[in-house]
Amino acid sequence: MRHAIAGNGGWLSFAGYMQIVLHEPGFGYYASGTRKFGAGGDFVTAPELTPLFGRALAVQVDAIRRSAGSDVLELGAGTGTLAADLLNVLDVREGDSWRYRILEPSPDLRSRQRATLAERAAMHASRVEWIDTLPARITGVVLMNEVLDAVPVHLVVRRSGQWYERGVVKASPLALDDRPLDDRRLGHLAADRYPADIDYASDINPAAEGLVASLSQRLERGALLVIDYGFPRHEYYHPQRASGTLVAHYRHRVHADPLLWPGLCDLTAHVDFSAIADAGARAGLAVAGFATQAAFLLGCGIVDGLRDVGPPESAAYVKAASAVQTLLSPAEMGELFKVLALSRGEGIDWPGFAVRDMRDRLRQDRI
Repeated sequence: MRHAIAGNGGWLSFAGYMQIVLHEPGFGYYASGTRKFGAGGDFVTAPELTPLFGRALAVQVDAIRRSAGSDVLELGAGTGTLAADLLNVLDVREGDSWRYRILEPSPDLRSRQRATLAERAAMHASRVEWIDTLPARITGVVLMNEVLDAVPVHLVVRRSGQWYERGVVKASPLALDDRPLDDRRLGHLAADRYPADIDYASDINPAAEGLVASLSQRLERGALLVIDYGFPRHEYYHPQRASGTLVAHYRHRVHADPLLWPGLCDLTAHVDFSAIADAGARAGLAVAGFATQAAFLLGCGIVDGLRDVGPPESAAYVKAASAVQTLLSPAEMGELFKVLALSRGEGIDWPGFAVRDMRDRLRQDRI
């Protein structure tokens, strides 16, 4: 870190800092061998809670595959749990040679994914392929479950009518420091999105928008499914949310100091779903649906899956019901997590948005 800061004139943008502490080989949070997911890690993702999440998601994935191409590409597959659950329930036709590709930059996580798939989906292992770069052409389904929240963000500040970018300087210990904003693109984005006439600081993520734009340009037919926590823009840049959405996770605790224990904490920012939808639209994709995770999973039949677990009085049912409650509850993951679908091609069914489709909120004017 000291060399990175010195190499940038003594000040490193927060996006540069976040890139290092999350993704630097041998040092970054996702590149190291520490346990990150599950009860023994720092946070729990939906697939880790119950295989019913993957079973429900498979309903929408299969609906896309039937109309637009059978391949699946998952970005940032975590422990491989979601891939295993999907492979075990996706529609497989005789002679179908579809592939499940995983783009995972972390060698440690790739190793864990291989182990998970060997243990839980061995019959389908021959379909799985790990890739290092985005394919030139994509047909089928692209999955991003809790991926965009880990893409490094810029921190932009407006104070007394002047614009600044927040970065990191080498002090004892590391410290945040605001410098006059000289990135015109960041300035335009912030001016367009921030509420007017008040001091305001928040996170902006052109890299996440760029990733979605690149995927959208490569998608010949099919859909992108983005599952993450976040808001449409009018809620994201609300006047009362004047310090942004960036937080750190450590041992299932959330704290607000992004400089604490670099490389050991997960840093995340919420997703501006309006910006992600716009990035896809600029590449010619349609917004096929936008829903809370709860509405999406209900539309995909997660309750039906729960009924198949066993008798309501059984231990398996009680455990599964508790997990489903966490996925659906407004006080847990049900409302904060959203699902956005961006598509190219006609004739795709969208069961995930049958209960409620909130795509109109993506275009709502700022408050």
